[in-house]
Amino acid sequence: MGLFERYLSVWVGLCILAGVLLGNLMPAMFQVISTLEYAHVNLVVAVLIWVMIYPMMVQIDFAAIKGVGRRPKGLLLTLVINWFVKPFTMAGLGWLFFKIIFADWVDPASASEYIAGMILLGVAPCTAMVFVWSQLTKGDPNYTLVQVSVNDVIMVFAFAPLAALLLGVSDITVPWETLLLSVALYVVLPLVAGAFTRRRLEAHHADGRVDALVHKLKPWSAIGLLATVLLLFGFQAEKIVDQPQVIFLIAIPLLLQTYGIFAVAYGAAYMMKLPHNIAAPACLIGTSNFFELAVAVAISLFGLNSGAALATVVGVLVEVPAMLSLVAIANRTRPWFDETHTGTITSE
Repeated sequence: MGLFERYLSVWVGLCILAGVLLGNLMPAMFQVISTLEYAHVNLVVAVLIWVMIYPMMVQIDFAAIKGVGRRPKGLLLTLVINWFVKPFTMAGLGWLFFKIIFADWVDPASASEYIAGMILLGVAPCTAMVFVWSQLTKGDPNYTLVQVSVNDVIMVFAFAPLAALLLGVSDITVPWETLLLSVALYVVLPLVAGAFTRRRLEAHHADGRVDALVHKLKPWSAIGLLATVLLLFGFQAEKIVDQPQVIFLIAIPLLLQTYGIFAVAYGAAYMMKLPHNIAAPACLIGTSNFFELAVAVAISLFGLNSGAALATVVGVLVEVPAMLSLVAIANRTRPWFDETHTGTITSE
């Protein structure tokens, strides 16, 4: 890796600080940017995420996707973690910390809202950022695409009933426009653009043109990531500064959830003898959250200034640094996995 990629966590940390600082110094600017949205999806952030993901989509070989069926274990692992483990452990940790451990420090009404926000994070598996985590761990891009696509389809049908079950209510209103628009902007649109680009390049029968373009576009992925982080923290800067003690309390169970889920998934991947280029992305997909959707649902259900909305914002605060640390762990432990099982899905 180059100097920039090697110290990506440092640059992300600096962007977090810059976002909080600028958000408090120039709140009007971020308020204007925050109004550029449709169905709770900020269009500026959507463009930045598109810039971040498009170079990764160019790498996807559609002829190779059929090979996923021959190696279903990674997909199965992701689905089990996302839909049968993570939502319930998140709810359990929220209840444990805010009903018992932190009960003397948080009033009951606020505690219930913090738990609700955590549950909404746990029920929303990540859609966009997983392509970044996959690329940083040299994951199989074709396999990652299938995993994300299958999870998106399941989320359309399972998000509302699972959230209703864990929140203990039956009138969950899912912002379907937010869900569908997010999937379209973060997955479908860059995927179509990437496929079109790859097809045009391959039509010229020039070896190495795809790799050359990806290499040229690679810095834009990092720029998109860093700009997205800066904006997200700029939007929430005042909340972060005004309520530091509450943010610290919410961050504790969220961090335990993040590292705990990864440990369970990574251990399972090792026991299943998955190759590293499938195991690492599968576990990172199962660990990260679709925080854009969680924030939108929390606001629509509980209000902009609710404890639930704040909890989802803290999810943004802890996720990027935590996921980068897990990427580093995954890369350092690559030798743990049997290299004879490592490979990329091909069209053969």
